[in-house]
Amino acid sequence: MIEIKKATYKEAAIIALLGRITFTETFAHYFKDKQDLLDYYEQTFSVAKIESSLKKSNNVYWIAYWNKLPIGYAKLKINSNTDFIPNTECAQLQKIYVLKDFLGKKVGWLLMNELMAFFNQTEQSHIWLSVLQENKLALSFYKKFNFKKVATHNFQIGKEVFNFNMLSLTKKTTP
Repeated sequence: MIEIKKATYKEAAIIALLGRITFTETFAHYFKDKQDLLDYYEQTFSVAKIESSLKKSNNVYWIAYWNKLPIGYAKLKINSNTDFIPNTECAQLQKIYVLKDFLGKKVGWLLMNELMAFFNQTEQSHIWLSVLQENKLALSFYKKFNFKKVATHNFQIGKEVFNFNMLSLTKKTTP
């Protein structure tokens, strides 16, 4: 049984570990120098970094559990504007990762539904995210939620340069 819970400060180590594992499963093969990958983990997925992030009022995390075991997580950052969207009320879907063995169980859908329900209750009018251009599975997933490509950009990790699509969705307003 899958359960989605809003994360608290106490779950920082769970999120940090899930982040490292899921990032490895999805992106490790792109790194020629494994030290670059290890350095990125320390910058992005350290327990201290996740604890700090969880304490910020504009960050919201959810953890997916399968029979009480953590199998994925999502992060939404409120008030995260970007030059690519001419609007000052943007939220950013910063992370949505699921352990590889659970990808076929609709965990991503459940996390996304929780995240979008929360987003729809905010004052934000747009939600955006960046996704690796080669990540066809993720691109297909976001397309099903009606995200549209608004730009491309590069991001460097260590010696590797990655090409990303920036996707956006405008909140539906009721008349």
